Amino acid sequence: MKVAVLGAGGTIAPAIVRDLALSDEVEGLVLVDLDESRAEQVASLHGGVKARAVVADARSTPGEPSSLEHVLDDCDVLVNSASYRVNLDAMAACLRTGCHYLDLGGLYWMTDLQLELARQFERDGLLALLGIGSAPGKTNLMAAAAAAELGNGGIDSIGVAAAGRDLDPPPGFSVPYALRTLLDELTLRPVVLRDGEPEEVDPLTVGGEIDFGEPIGPAATIYTLHSELRTFGESFGCREASFRLSLSGELLEALRGLLDASETEVRRAAESASPPSARTVSVHLVEASGGGRRVRVRAVTEPMERWGFGGGVMSTAAPAAAAVRLLARGEITRRGVLPAEGCVDPQTMFAELVARGCRVEIVTPEEVRA
Repeated sequence: MKVAVLGAGGTIAPAIVRDLALSDEVEGLVLVDLDESRAEQVASLHGGVKARAVVADARSTPGEPSSLEHVLDDCDVLVNSASYRVNLDAMAACLRTGCHYLDLGGLYWMTDLQLELARQFERDGLLALLGIGSAPGKTNLMAAAAAAELGNGGIDSIGVAAAGRDLDPPPGFSVPYALRTLLDELTLRPVVLRDGEPEEVDPLTVGGEIDFGEPIGPAATIYTLHSELRTFGESFGCREASFRLSLSGELLEALRGLLDASETEVRRAAESASPPSARTVSVHLVEASGGGRRVRVRAVTEPMERWGFGGGVMSTAAPAAAAVRLLARGEITRRGVLPAEGCVDPQTMFAELVARGCRVEIVTPEEVRA
């Protein structure tokens, strides 16, 4: 399988590239970025003999030399690790070239728009897998695993929580993923599912303290806008669902200082930010209840020391790379525009992630006390 990676010079893509370069299912990698030097550096450091760098813009007019279509003509799948703002443009390019599509999420409202392309992808026999990173992605499959544990009793509610910490933070300002996406999560109104209907709450609404277990422990959370909430109601029939995020106090305070910044100021802050260290850790929790029982699924991603990537990066990169392998092996067979829980077997994915520093723990169902 030949794979294109969009946004190859970003924070997450280098780990996806390293993973795919070492995957037997992948014969070639085309690393796409607006900045050719960044893509070339990633190809040199992580792509081995399989990767080459190209310049292309997902928003270029079809037919222009810089358009994404030129890149995708001889590719089987596009992994979109660029800003979620180009998701629709990238999907359109895939439809025009007969290429499967994967991305890392769409912050709810973009996911809503992407789902409208379902008939076109299904008609063309193509898969568009929406949100196959850590959250959305791994969390969706954790919810599916919880649903399987609960069985025929069904799911009434799903609570998702995510936390990441840098155990060796660099000096100065550093962010775990794209700064603009982080700021969107803190400024756009979060959506929760209440009594079966989506409901908006205020940005930065306190979500309470959650015990994430080692190595993070108890930590404060806030509600944020996330793609999982767009599909959980339809996928699982739950009437209550939410997503809560825990950031370190220092990072949250720094981000608050940028909430009213201009786009120019945000861009400068992003360019000057130090990358996270290779000693980050990531913990995700999914707690589901139904039929008078409750199940808790916990995923911990630790650093991949031999690759030089922290758990925060690997937590997002590894599911995307694994999905490419599963697609290549024919273990993802559905076509159309689908969330992870609609086309990926949870246990198959979890098995892929073990070798990438991620372990998933499922606490067997327990009775919910009245």
